[in-house]
Amino acid sequence: MGSLSPLLNCRPSVSGHKYVVASGHHLASMAGSEILRAGGNAIDAGVAAAIALGVLESEFVSVAGVAPIILYSAEQDELVTISGLGVWPKAARREKLAKQWGGRIPPGVERTVVPSAPDAWITALERYGTMGFADVAEFAIGFAADGFPMYPMMAERIEAYHASYARFPSNAAIYLPNGKPPEVGAQFIQSDLASSLQFLADEDRAAAARGGRLAGLQATRDAFYRGEMARKIVDFHQSEGGLLTADDMDEFSVEVESSAHVGFRDWEVHGCGPWCQGPMLLQALKLIEGFDIASLGHNSAEYLHIVVEGLKLAAGDRERYFGDPRFVDVPMDMLFSEDYLAHRRQMIDPAKAFPDMPPGGLDNRAGSFEAGDFNTGSSMDTSYVCAADKAGNVFSATPSDASYNAPVVPGLGFIVSSRGQQSWLDGAHPSSLEPGKRPRLTPNPAIAVKGDRMMPFGSPGGDVQTQAMLQAFLNFTVFEHDLQTAVELPRVASYSFPSSFEPHKSEPGVLRVEGRIPDTVCDRLSALGHKVERWPDFTWLAGSVSMIDSNRTTGRIDGASDPRRVGYAIGW
Repeated sequence: MGSLSPLLNCRPSVSGHKYVVASGHHLASMAGSEILRAGGNAIDAGVAAAIALGVLESEFVSVAGVAPIILYSAEQDELVTISGLGVWPKAARREKLAKQWGGRIPPGVERTVVPSAPDAWITALERYGTMGFADVAEFAIGFAADGFPMYPMMAERIEAYHASYARFPSNAAIYLPNGKPPEVGAQFIQSDLASSLQFLADEDRAAAARGGRLAGLQATRDAFYRGEMARKIVDFHQSEGGLLTADDMDEFSVEVESSAHVGFRDWEVHGCGPWCQGPMLLQALKLIEGFDIASLGHNSAEYLHIVVEGLKLAAGDRERYFGDPRFVDVPMDMLFSEDYLAHRRQMIDPAKAFPDMPPGGLDNRAGSFEAGDFNTGSSMDTSYVCAADKAGNVFSATPSDASYNAPVVPGLGFIVSSRGQQSWLDGAHPSSLEPGKRPRLTPNPAIAVKGDRMMPFGSPGGDVQTQAMLQAFLNFTVFEHDLQTAVELPRVASYSFPSSFEPHKSEPGVLRVEGRIPDTVCDRLSALGHKVERWPDFTWLAGSVSMIDSNRTTGRIDGASDPRRVGYAIGW
């Protein structure tokens, strides 16, 4: 089945010796490229591209959403994560929401957590960048003020969520002018968003002129979290029944932490901590490492079966353990220990699929997570950006928060993070809602390291993110495909575990398979017990991976972007 050879690349390979930027939209990659041409480093460029994605993909990304980051600073020889994830307001109460909304977390302002992206970007620039906020936001401001041509995927997504956009007047005014999405090719202008970003840039420039770059960045932070903009956010949310307060905004700051990491063959793979699903990727790699997957053949039924079963086991531990480590004890040492991994690995039967998600941990506790219809649309609200420069700096980030399930703040042009939808109202779940607690985030950027080589990689796609990232990484490292081919090769995705998004449904046993994988493979997967469902040859539902391979020894930097969405890589 399928009309395309799996090795027929839709995007050209991109290489450079000065830099590469890859992101979810070509204009965002261009913005990062221009920052590097102007003398900035990869952190400056990554932040510029990420802010631009909040304009160019504002159906998927909010400039006041979430923005987890993992980066390497060559000057400081530091590889760190920046959490970029907000907390529930102090007034949030799990029992009250459960009673009012029948055990569900409602759409709208009541799922709001403190916006984290602005502080994440500012923190990255303060510690590891060279530029001010105004410098890196210049392109995003232009894209919002002058507009950009509406493109098919954005128009299709707005139409798909037409009813959700129409529910909020401030959203409809932007995304449904004259009651329908902007036509493809029409210039899409977001004037209020441009004004908000320009206000922050002006605050940065004024303070920097008096006290230097760091003073400008602090003024930008103060303007968003403590000034007039914060007041508008809080006043609107409270007028709509929300819980966000001035104290919640004022007291918030992101966390800069060491990465979670594991060895895989001769690579060291780094991800964010268990406040997101990053460790699921790392654990899946270690489980799969115990099998001779290369001998099974790339994308054979036997290979895909091992990959999927490893992912299911890692998902079982995700649901059993992962949550904000400030509130729950996440046994990371145990989860990555060889004894525990060997125990879990023995649960993989090469001849039979788990009918649903395996239990997490050492015992047979299966959990109490409800199965039912999986709402795939609710999980696709993310983009991705990575950048690398000739000095060896590397940046990897997954900005997110869609504009259809929460109201745009009138006059500001953006929604405030709705990531509360990734909490549970079940108090037994490690990611249950608590005041001051972070939801368990799906976005999970990564960096793999091998000697003098560094590879930032990531993907949008909700619960498909780790699955897409895993397969692309294995394509490159185990099967030795070039970077662009590794990104484009056909993928599969399991839906056996609960969605990270409210209402946390699952489809036990369901495995969705892209069309370029032959029918014979699908038949064999079915015989192994997977409930195979076909996707088209290329689908955006299978994620959209971007990767960069930066080799400091040779000076060569390669980049790849995924044709499943509208991402592009630019190198020089």
